[in-house]
Amino acid sequence: METLKVVHILGVVIWVGGMFFAYMVLRPVVNQLLPSPPQMLKFWQMVFAGFFHWVWLSITVILASGLHMISQMGGFGRLPFNVYLMFAIGSMMMLIFLYVYFTAYRKLKRYVAAEEWESAGIALVQIRVLVGLSLILGFVTIAIAILDA
Repeated sequence: METLKVVHILGVVIWVGGMFFAYMVLRPVVNQLLPSPPQMLKFWQMVFAGFFHWVWLSITVILASGLHMISQMGGFGRLPFNVYLMFAIGSMMMLIFLYVYFTAYRKLKRYVAAEEWESAGIALVQIRVLVGLSLILGFVTIAIAILDA
């Protein structure tokens, strides 16, 4: 079970840490250094292309390790409340990511390719808002894990 916890937490660290870095460090720098929409939007498209591969890997690791730990705890009928909460919040984060990836990110790529900068900017704002929400949910989940450990 300890190895599963380590793998699980590493998946969370990669995902939530990546969102924190992108949102709190990278975004302000990009806004200063790449003021023109074409450069900035192309940059973010490339950043997301790389980061989203890691998010997919993280989700796979988190789900596999989490479900295995749940089965070792006796299944969904025997879980402590904090585990239900973490599972529910993690599921919301995954649903948000699925929406971002299959809707907003696809729009961003399509609009950047077509050089429709205003529409691409709207898609980027949508991604930013949803990443911010997911980041908050990630922090809440981490707090629950720490406080109930």
